[in-house]
Amino acid sequence: MDTYNNIIFRTLAGNLETTDEEFDQIYPEELRALSALHWTPVHIAKLAAEFLAPNANCKVLDIGSGVGKFCFVGAAVTKGSFHGVEQRSSFVTVCNALAAQYEIPNVSFKNENITNIAFDAFDAFYFFNPFYENVEQTLIIDDTVQRKEGLFLAYSDYVYQQLDQSKIGTRLVTYHSIWDDVPNGFQLEYRSLNGDLSFWTKTEGQ
Repeated sequence: MDTYNNIIFRTLAGNLETTDEEFDQIYPEELRALSALHWTPVHIAKLAAEFLAPNANCKVLDIGSGVGKFCFVGAAVTKGSFHGVEQRSSFVTVCNALAAQYEIPNVSFKNENITNIAFDAFDAFYFFNPFYENVEQTLIIDDTVQRKEGLFLAYSDYVYQQLDQSKIGTRLVTYHSIWDDVPNGFQLEYRSLNGDLSFWTKTEGQ
């Protein structure tokens, strides 16, 4: 097939410039409308993915993957494998359909609560503030999942504990995350975008 959307993935794989408006054409119109606020911009996804997956053996988990934009970009620009966990089943259905339609082999998506995911199966993690809609009304996507402040705390605590138990060398990228609870074993490598994008490597602990 030689469709416009396939061209987008080939463009990314060739390390050529792709705008968010171009990339978002793969999604239904109602999901495109959410992109500016809720989905990772292409240039951010590229920076994060290249850090998280420096080789083909790296398995990256996107915590709260939404419609899979970070995973799709990461799969196109690196040799690593990208795995999304997302509570909204409708988003996961869209992601799996797109992965099949465009024959993207190094992505997978799971409709699951983050507290049911064991982090030891992964080498790196992407965290774009996925729990904040539990405490911030302006960030609510829809009414298909339960929201309350207690869930924000429970999910954040679970992620902290799982990262704290992760192996030396684990990589983490946080984006727009007002989240100071990165375990002490993680060293901040550098920050970008006025501190909004942070790159971490676990250097101490297990």
